[in-house]
Amino acid sequence: MNEEVFDDLMSSTDSALIVVTTAAENEQAGCLVGFHSQSSMSPAQYGFWLSKANHTYRMSLRSKHFAVHFLTTDDLAMAQRFGARSGEDVDKFRGLDVITTEQGVPLLTAVPNRIVVESITMLDDGGDHVSITARVISTETTGSFVPLRLSHLGDLPAGHDNAERAIHPSAGHRAPRQGGLTADG
Repeated sequence: MNEEVFDDLMSSTDSALIVVTTAAENEQAGCLVGFHSQSSMSPAQYGFWLSKANHTYRMSLRSKHFAVHFLTTDDLAMAQRFGARSGEDVDKFRGLDVITTEQGVPLLTAVPNRIVVESITMLDDGGDHVSITARVISTETTGSFVPLRLSHLGDLPAGHDNAERAIHPSAGHRAPRQGGLTADG
């Protein structure tokens, strides 16, 4: 396979961007995500993929609820905050107005187009990202919006580089909660 051709093809799709947030054991995490989609109409389900290198991924091993914030073209600064920093190094939520759901999930008040979801399954198929399929438990929107897309970011440096994404999901971290599915069982 020619990786350059694949990259060109994928960049042509110009994915809409989201910020996924979660919490576990009184710690919050969040990251910029480009791999995501509705995965069922009835029941309403949503899927997203987290990089194994991200702090948010490691938090996902201990959490069951997430918020998916749909970014608009006005949210470039939010994309930069959650995409170019690592949660291991900085508190991405510092200085932001945040509402906490009854499940403890942080909701970014500046990004009102969002869903709150409950994880159904986690799949590690051996790639550098892990898929989470989740049941939608609540939705909020201000109406139609123009999504922030990958092409709007320019050369945003990632919080972790590609070499770090090859981390095995359980290397030094807790195993997925019961009911989760990983490549190694």
